[in-house]
Amino acid sequence: MATETPKTTPAAAAPAAAAVVEKQTNCPNCNKPIKKLTRYYRDGIFYCAKKCWRVTVEKSKQEKADTDAQK
Repeated sequence: MATETPKTTPAAAAPAAAAVVEKQTNCPNCNKPIKKLTRYYRDGIFYCAKKCWRVTVEKSKQEKADTDAQK
């Protein structure tokens, strides 16, 4: 009994395969479609241009400053 190895079932492997990542198609800042030739990739997210990335960074800094001021 101690020499038997546990068998994995195909049902146990199915949830890991079900986690499919959606392809990002629009810029999170301006909602423009992201084209393959003009995409700008920072921090795991695609933006349509460097300008949109900078705006997003500035917004996050402003929100962080606001939350720190409220504390």
